[in-house]
Amino acid sequence: MERIESLDKLSFDHLFPAFSEAFGSYEVQINKDELRAMLKRRGYSPEFSFGAFENNKLVSFTLNGIGQFNARKTAYDTGTGTLEAFRGKGMASKIFTDSIPYLKNAGVSQYLLEVLQHNTNAVSVYKKLGFTVSREFNYFVQPTAEVQLLDKKLSDIFNIQETSLENAEGATEFWDFVPSWQNSFEAIKRSLSDFKIIGSYHDHRLVGYCIFEPTSGDISQIAVSKDYRRQGIGTALLSEMLKINKHSSIKAINTEIACESITHFFESNHILLRGKQFEMIKSL
Repeated sequence: MERIESLDKLSFDHLFPAFSEAFGSYEVQINKDELRAMLKRRGYSPEFSFGAFENNKLVSFTLNGIGQFNARKTAYDTGTGTLEAFRGKGMASKIFTDSIPYLKNAGVSQYLLEVLQHNTNAVSVYKKLGFTVSREFNYFVQPTAEVQLLDKKLSDIFNIQETSLENAEGATEFWDFVPSWQNSFEAIKRSLSDFKIIGSYHDHRLVGYCIFEPTSGDISQIAVSKDYRRQGIGTALLSEMLKINKHSSIKAINTEIACESITHFFESNHILLRGKQFEMIKSL
């Protein structure tokens, strides 16, 4: 008989094997350090994460991050998984249902998650649990060696240099869409030392920026002032990211499908669309 309880007493060394086994069939595998970094960035809270145990072994789990989203205290599903031998028993749904009173008691007013669109079974389960689709996302991934930048020379009137998070936070008018949970400023601040922030300046004024995690190859944010687009700034920023990338690939996870300009930008630089996700929300 499985018991469900908080993960606040579960060590990371016991969590990692369960995570690896649950996601063993996924195309992209992550190692222990990558999982640790991912959980930190996404605000993982063991106290408000829950799992099912059989004979003291974690067999199903939901790892929750806690933070602000659209000015509301939010629980974010950083990862839900079940070991293969225990699937088909509705464990993930039971863990979610049992966790709600604890989350509400902690002042959490909504639950947020992302799910691959082709995972129709999971989408169906979440809809039955009361989630609704709030946005649709693309994700782009390309081996670094296969990226083909547009041949567009940046004018000498622009200067590319490192900048600060504060400067990026002051440039939200550049955005075409609000970043997803894992790409938000709050997420970036949790692991700020892992990121490089690069800006494009014209007459000492920021006109474009990108926020990049070299160890994972992840482009968290890239934005250019609407007054300075189609002048090669985005491609110049991308070129700088490629120079400092330490990963074998480069990726942009969770760009809004409705934003045609970002889709065209990545495809023009041969960073290819690999899949789509739903962002889903449930008020608690």
